[in-house]
Amino acid sequence: MATLSISRRIRKTPFTSRVEALGVKAYTVYNNMLLATEFRSFEADYWHLCQHVQVWDVSVERQVQIKGPDAFRLVQLMTPRNLSKAQDDQCFYLPLCDENGLMINDPIAIHIEQDAWWLSIADSDVQLWAKGLAVGMGLDVDVSEPDIWPIAIQGPKADELMRRVFGDIVDDIRFFRYKRLDYHGRKFVVSRSGWSKQGGFEVYVDDPVLGCQLWDELFEKGADLNVGPGCPNLIERIESGLLSFGNDMDFHHSPLQCGLRKYCHLDQDIESLSLDALRRQDRQGVPSRLMGLMAVGQNETPEDKTVYLENNKIGEVFSDCLSPRYGAYLAIAMLDSQAIEKVMMNQGQGLSINMGSQALAVKCMEIPFEFE
Repeated sequence: MATLSISRRIRKTPFTSRVEALGVKAYTVYNNMLLATEFRSFEADYWHLCQHVQVWDVSVERQVQIKGPDAFRLVQLMTPRNLSKAQDDQCFYLPLCDENGLMINDPIAIHIEQDAWWLSIADSDVQLWAKGLAVGMGLDVDVSEPDIWPIAIQGPKADELMRRVFGDIVDDIRFFRYKRLDYHGRKFVVSRSGWSKQGGFEVYVDDPVLGCQLWDELFEKGADLNVGPGCPNLIERIESGLLSFGNDMDFHHSPLQCGLRKYCHLDQDIESLSLDALRRQDRQGVPSRLMGLMAVGQNETPEDKTVYLENNKIGEVFSDCLSPRYGAYLAIAMLDSQAIEKVMMNQGQGLSINMGSQALAVKCMEIPFEFE
């Protein structure tokens, strides 16, 4: 098996030694950093996440900090979502789009100060794009990547574990809101967010020594909660309909193709680079869009990711998994819009994926999946 050569181009995190001591089995590279992808097995990690509580090293969620008198203007230019009513403790899911309405990234934006934002980015270079816009438009902002390494605490027992470390004040943090909580004299930004639907928090660590102390304390105080190491889980995210930039969508797709229409305020008067292009696409209709595929009782994932309608190729699977909870094959696929209309008129039936000697019949539905 091939190995991954680690150099300065692929950075470790303050928690890499902890992750490796806890038995990480696989990594991926995300924003030029190591991100764990498996500890026990995909399925065992899934059940542990759904039943207990996990601590994730998500330092790969780099923060692009935009600070200065024109900070709001620059962030608003980058997204079709109206941010004019942003409150001081608020977090936002943002599609970032170019002048053609195509996706650049989909970060969580944190209104960290009156004239400062953090964009907690997915896997693409937002910093250079933001710098280019700022310089090209002569904006009075500083664009940087501060040394911040988020930890995620995820799972149904996350609230209890966080109370043991930070106190009952964590109960006052609403969904997609944050507070600055004291940890041994240091104020960490703590948000109720994270890349799972199991509930939890993200702690934005800006001191690696205290961060490692926090990591160890989470495991110490969560022993009776069956706390364990974890990472974003493929099965859980597909079941929950959580999209992955670079997998389910990329620079070739618009947010309208990806089910993100509600985050595009096309009828509002905002200064956004992508607004005109998205308005045109909204009027004309998208050529393809993301849909969910399901085959109940299937226990194997197909190698061929091509989706067919009556032997005609109409799309491609971008992410898939076997769901142990529902005993089904689940996939997120980009499908031709006209074909989707035909299929949905037939109650989602009629699609197939090549399984070699036979075709796997799959049912088509909107994302997130509807499980009976």
